[in-house]
Amino acid sequence: MTGALIIAGLGPGADALVTPQVAQALARATDVVGYIPYVKRVAPRAGLTLHASDNRVELERARHALQMAAEGREVVVVSSGDPGVFAMAAAVFEALEDGPAPWRDLDIQVLPGITAMLAAAARAGAPLGHDFCAINLSDNLKPWDLIEKRLRLAAEADFAMAFYNPRSKSRPEGFARALDVLRAACGDARPVIFARAVSTPEEELRCVPLPEARPEMADMRTVVLVGSSLTRVIERPQGPLVYTPRSVPA
Repeated sequence: MTGALIIAGLGPGADALVTPQVAQALARATDVVGYIPYVKRVAPRAGLTLHASDNRVELERARHALQMAAEGREVVVVSSGDPGVFAMAAAVFEALEDGPAPWRDLDIQVLPGITAMLAAAARAGAPLGHDFCAINLSDNLKPWDLIEKRLRLAAEADFAMAFYNPRSKSRPEGFARALDVLRAACGDARPVIFARAVSTPEEELRCVPLPEARPEMADMRTVVLVGSSLTRVIERPQGPLVYTPRSVPA
């Protein structure tokens, strides 16, 4: 097959945080496929067709991209952040596994991007400086009971945590329940960082102790970082720095 499929991460928002490798792939593409807000980040040009679709049709989007690549086109599937973190890479491979055998002969590459939790952590200091986990709080693709179990076990294991998709308009109660689980499991005042729209003009960063964290502090453009029991806050006039030491007392 002469076509190719690239699954690329556009980073957290700023053009400067798109990797040169991804920029080169977009410059060569005949077709760009993705969720509407992410496709809007790709500049139109002659010879490029933009295929934007709703966020709830990931598998259909992946199959469309694979079919166009099988027809000889140079296709880039875009995600925000990194395509392998709660994004389109897994959906493409799920469609590939279940799809026609010839699709497996395609030239398929995954190009990494700066994911939102790393951009947010860098703005805050180094809250993910030791062991951490990332949890998607959306229950669209998995049951809430599983989310709650993972939250509780992550807290009991004393991981720092990064939460994606914390609170949507359609399910605002989920994040409130998550905070209740954390307060019960942690029982302390570890820092919670609300990082909204990092690297864009709308960026907002807020750090509060866990008992003061409120559901309305987050929305779907927010990544929430929760420290471990060892995470420290360095107070400064220009704003705090949050870090988790790399060493753990014996």
